[in-house]
Amino acid sequence: MVEILPSILAANFARLGEEIAAVEQAGASLLHVDIMDGHFVPNLTMGPPVVSSIRKVTKLKLDLHLMITDPDRYAPMFIEAGADQVLVQQEVCPHLDRTLRMIQSEGALAGVVINPATPVAMLDDVLDVVDYVLVMSVNPGFGGQKFIPNSLKKVRELARKRQEWRLNFAIEIDGGISVDNVGDAVRAGCDWIVTGTSIFHTPDSKIAFQEMQRAAREATLVRV
Repeated sequence: MVEILPSILAANFARLGEEIAAVEQAGASLLHVDIMDGHFVPNLTMGPPVVSSIRKVTKLKLDLHLMITDPDRYAPMFIEAGADQVLVQQEVCPHLDRTLRMIQSEGALAGVVINPATPVAMLDDVLDVVDYVLVMSVNPGFGGQKFIPNSLKKVRELARKRQEWRLNFAIEIDGGISVDNVGDAVRAGCDWIVTGTSIFHTPDSKIAFQEMQRAAREATLVRV
């Protein structure tokens, strides 16, 4: 079943607990949390104390995307703070296999992210290790960007390799996803859809989430 992951980067942080509760009541089971260090991307977001606070107000699984230059140092801290699954960027991990296995040894699911300019082939040697792969469909660092269509080619390539190599990793996409293109992402092979502004920058995030969920599930009937 396709999952919609609300991204709290787009939420109102003055009302973060309420924003999270709204999507939880709407039916979300996963919450996407972007961690930025101001080095790998030109933006700063939050650290382990904020994640720990989020953990206390929701039962949703926390999917953390570490857009940071030293995930080996900080991933265990975020897992201790409450992360259920942790994504690291391929571009900053010289020992990616070891990093992914470390995350798993700490008790979390381990995922890897590729940026728009990174080819899928860079992941071939860890696809049997990862629990999931995130394809960035915008350049990371800021919310509200325009979707990059070429990302769907990467999703299709990952889906093909997953089938041919008989692997079980999930495929996630993040960036510029709306109710208008979520079906394209699902039909290409995505299992998890991250979206922020399309949910939180609306009059009613519950309705927006459910509309996105409905569009995604209808698309599962036809995959290409």
